[in-house]
Amino acid sequence: MTRQFDEEILLSKVLDVFWAKGWQATSMSDLASAASVQRGSLYHAYGDKERLFLLAFDRYAEQVLAESRAALDAPTARAALQRFFEVSIASMTMDTPPRGCFTTKTAMESGQIGEEVYGRVRALMQGLEAALAEALARDTVRRSLVLPPDEAAKLILAFTRGLAVMERLEHGPEQLQALSQNMIALVATAG
Repeated sequence: MTRQFDEEILLSKVLDVFWAKGWQATSMSDLASAASVQRGSLYHAYGDKERLFLLAFDRYAEQVLAESRAALDAPTARAALQRFFEVSIASMTMDTPPRGCFTTKTAMESGQIGEEVYGRVRALMQGLEAALAEALARDTVRRSLVLPPDEAAKLILAFTRGLAVMERLEHGPEQLQALSQNMIALVATAG
């Protein structure tokens, strides 16, 4: 039986629902409705909610890692971190109302998500930390860091989770940008 839907569009809509409602509150009916397909078609094509989540999350993770790596490709620590935070903040605040950080929202449901979903979220966090550490370890960038690249990467990743929480309280980029400027000043010299 051939699928009567475009998988890319379907997974994009599925991601939107999980991002808006969270893992626990999302039902297969919600996903089918958002994707404009029958619930039975989703079960037949994907099996269950977790499989749909994993496919959508994998696409999301690829995009996040690609955007982060591109942002971190800068000649100084300040420039790399400025661009990295701009990308992160834009992702959290771009919609009306803002959707927040999908990764952090999913991680907050760690008691309800299965091991495979948890593993994917953890892998994305590890991938982001590795991308940060790699970018900060480049000779021209490392010279302007106050901390070793690996330690700076861990601190910055933890800070982005704090930004995600602050976004839920502030709902706008201005405060988040000010906070990120303070973090940059703490970990990178002006030179």
